[in-house]
Amino acid sequence: MTHKIDFGLATSQAIEDALGERIEEIRLKRNITQSRLAREAGVSRSTVTRLARKGKGISLDSLIRILKALRLEDNLGTLLPEPGLSPLEELEKGSRPARRRARAGKQDRKKWTWQD
Repeated sequence: MTHKIDFGLATSQAIEDALGERIEEIRLKRNITQSRLAREAGVSRSTVTRLARKGKGISLDSLIRILKALRLEDNLGTLLPEPGLSPLEELEKGSRPARRRARAGKQDRKKWTWQD
């Protein structure tokens, strides 16, 4: 079942419920029992059960453990993408060329003398 949720408008509880439902669907499609997932994640079975139920919460640590046990850790990177350069940093980086100093070559150097 595909869940359509607007994460920008949804409440934190609605987002938590949707994530729990998606994880539960993945668990069932992979034919993994709650007990086995709990054992592989290093959490209690009741934690896995709470994740699947709406209105119940689990800790961030438990969520990460469960995602890793389901081999979904690569998806965690999309939660917090690399910040990159700020617009001001991009402007400063792009507008200034690298500094270089002009130096006279050996053939351009003249012997210095007093001008009398």
